[in-house]
This record gives sequence, structure tokens and C-alpha cells, in this order.
Amino acid sequence: MSVLDRTALEASPLADLHAIASQLGMDGFRRLRKADLIDRIVERQGGEGPAEAGGGADADADATVSDTTDAPGDDVADAPGDDVADAPGDDAGDGERPTRARPRRRRGGRGRGRGDGAEGGGDRERGGDRDRGGDRERGGDRDRVRGRDREDRAPRDDDAGEERTAEGTVEILPNGSGFVRVSPPDPSDEDVYVSAAQIRRCELVSGDTVSGPVRRPRRSERFASLVRVDTINGSPADEVAEGTRYDDLPAAFPAERFSLHSEDVTLKAIEWLTPFGRGSRVSMVGPARAGKSEALRRLAGALAAQSGLEVSVVLAGARPEEVSEWSFGPVTPAATAPLGASAETQAQAVENAVDHGRRIAARGGNAVVLVDTLDGLHANAARRALAAARNISDGGSLTVIATVSEPLGGETTVIAFDAGLAGARRFPAIDVTKSGTLRPELLVGEAGAEAIARARVEVYGSA
Repeated sequence: MSVLDRTALEASPLADLHAIASQLGMDGFRRLRKADLIDRIVERQGGEGPAEAGGGADADADATVSDTTDAPGDDVADAPGDDVADAPGDDAGDGERPTRARPRRRRGGRGRGRGDGAEGGGDRERGGDRDRGGDRERGGDRDRVRGRDREDRAPRDDDAGEERTAEGTVEILPNGSGFVRVSPPDPSDEDVYVSAAQIRRCELVSGDTVSGPVRRPRRSERFASLVRVDTINGSPADEVAEGTRYDDLPAAFPAERFSLHSEDVTLKAIEWLTPFGRGSRVSMVGPARAGKSEALRRLAGALAAQSGLEVSVVLAGARPEEVSEWSFGPVTPAATAPLGASAETQAQAVENAVDHGRRIAARGGNAVVLVDTLDGLHANAARRALAAARNISDGGSLTVIATVSEPLGGETTVIAFDAGLAGARRFPAIDVTKSGTLRPELLVGEAGAEAIARARVEVYGSA
């Protein structure tokens, strides 16, 4: 190998200096700063040749030991502005460095305690052989890393002042992040990743059309990322974000009833005796084993079959068997907090689904969020989830239907289940005397409201 002067070495990238140090048989070069590495290379080229490096002189051995046992506060990788820490190509050795450094540190400590004896020198020599062998085996990886270094140093579109703009349809994933599908509805390699923070900040929902500048994917990324949202559905994002807050939107009592179109006796009883509509706050109440969860699962299937509804399910503290049953049903849960999860974890799962429904309603869509159950949440979190439901005047709607042991207050519809009837398999196991709908005439008309009242009288009279 030709001898390089200091000027040429200083002009070389760090990855090339690592390759030169490997060919010279130097140990511990990855832990050196660039200036120190250049000094070692110059010294090695002017003194020992590559063939003699295998034995390891005492000075080099001591230097290797000191490289792997930095004094406290002298962490090379953490030094601000350090060439080693900032070099993209240096990541290639990250996986190997810890496993080599620990054995050398132990051997170095013994060597210093006993002096540079033959056994200690042999350990260091064998360690150097292994390091050089590993470097040779990773030669192909180093070439690829060096290529990535050149790519990272090449001017990017952003650096050149040319921003690539993407436009497409938003698809939100269950974890809260999403993608801009440039060729909806099919995914493609040109799709752009959107972070969960951007989705929350801009209140994006699936189906929104957005545009904005993107940055190229980094080494560990597959897709380009959206830098910011410029437009939402053709309007400037700032104007959309500065619109009226969801909680300040005018609300009206539910006036459009959900027709369930089911022959199931429980669903028919719910539809005609305890009707609810778009924007309702519905509590399905009753003790354990009263059939609330089963009724909610059947209700989810009936609602999912209707067009124009965005139906999502959250299982908060549900039994593992119920999670399996839901996963094979018509609506796959959007979030699941397992049985025994903390109240905060369950509340977070419910809140994420409700927030998604709020964004849909604010855009003029109709969303339904079903929760099983609110019992594991703190009282404030449970009421906050139920209170998010509303029928927005001249806009969309968010309907929240949740199972809970007792009514929370503020419901527009309460569906009470009787554990005694359910245990005797007398269905529908609905306690009509404890069930009811606020302002039912808006949903079923005056005649329907009178029929519900007569049914309640009949039940009271026979009780």
C-alpha cells in the first residue's frame, strides 16, 4: 500500500481512514478521534509495516488498552462535534464494538496490574488477530457503508432548494400514525409516512386529501416522510386547524335513528324500545353475566353493515376469550387494553379511538365508537369518553356506545340488562323499566314514542 501524507489523510473521510487503519493492522482505531487516528496512521506508516503489526509492540498494546478504557468524562462517542460520533459510516461497527471492548478491558486491567508479561501480550495479540479477521470479513459491509456515506454527503433535494411535494389520500393506522397514499387505495413504494403527532395536530382522518413537502428516507427508513401539511382537502392547513374547536361546535339532540335491520330478538328490542341515533351517548348497563358484551358485539356487526359509518371498537380490560371472539367478528378492535391493564392504559386506548371519531365528526362524517368496557377507567375518564358523543348541527356526528355497570349520567339512551333473565336464557334480557331514551319522539316520531310508553306501562303493570 502506498504511503499517504498527512494532507491526503486529513482530506479523506473517516470511513476511508478506518479502512487504511484496518489494512495497517491497527487495533482499537474505531475508538479514536479523526486527528488521533491520522497521527497513528502517520506513525505506523513511518515506522512498522503492515506485516509487523501482528505482533503488537508494547507501546501500541498500551495505547490499545487505554483506547478501550477511557477515563470518566472522556467518552469519545459522546463528545460534541466529534468526527467519530457524526460519521454515518461508523454505525457499521456499532454491533461489534461492545463485544470486543469488554474482553480487552478486562485483559488490559490484568496486564497493567501484573506488568506486560508474555500471557497478557499473547491475549492482546490474539485479540488483534480476531479484530483484523473480523475487519476482513466485514470488508464488503464496509464498502456498502462507504457508499452510503457518499450518498449522505451528496446534496439532497432539500439542500439544493428543490422540495418534492406529495399529494394523496390519508390512511390512518391503528397505532395513530399513517400514510399518504399517492395512488389510493392501493399501497405503493411512493407513499409518504405521516407521524401520529402531525395527524393529531392537523386532526386528519382517513380519506382526507393532503399535500406537503417530503424528505427522503433515512438509512433505517423505507418510506419518505411528510415534513408538514400544507393543504387539507384543498384548503390551507392553517385555516382548517384554526376552525371552531370540536367542543364548541353546536350540538343537537339525535334525530336520525339507527335502523339495525336484524332478526336478533335482543337487537330488535333495542331498536324499538330503546332507540338511539347518530350522536347518541349510549350506556349498556347491568351486572356481570347480564349479556352486555354479547349484545355489544352483535350491535357492532349490525352497524358495520351500514354505509356511511366509520365503526371502531375498543376493548378495555376485556377477557382474553372475548378478545379472540372480537377478532373473528365483523369489526376488528382498533385498540385492546388487556385484562389487568392499568386504568391509565385503558383510558389511553379509549381516548385515542374517541379522538379519531371526533376528527371524523368535525369533518362532517359519521363515526361510531363502541367500548367494552368503561368499568376499568377512572370516573372522569369514563365520563369524558361518553361526553364526546354529539350530533353536530348541520354537520357530522359521533356516537359512543359503551358497556358499564351503572349509568354514568348524561346519557341520551340507557339500555339496562337483567342478569336473572339472561341466566334463565329468557331473551331479550332487557329491563325495560330501567331502560329509556331521552326525547324518543325525535327518533321514532310521536306514535313511536307513545308505543314505547305503553310497553313500559304494560311491564310496570305486570311487575
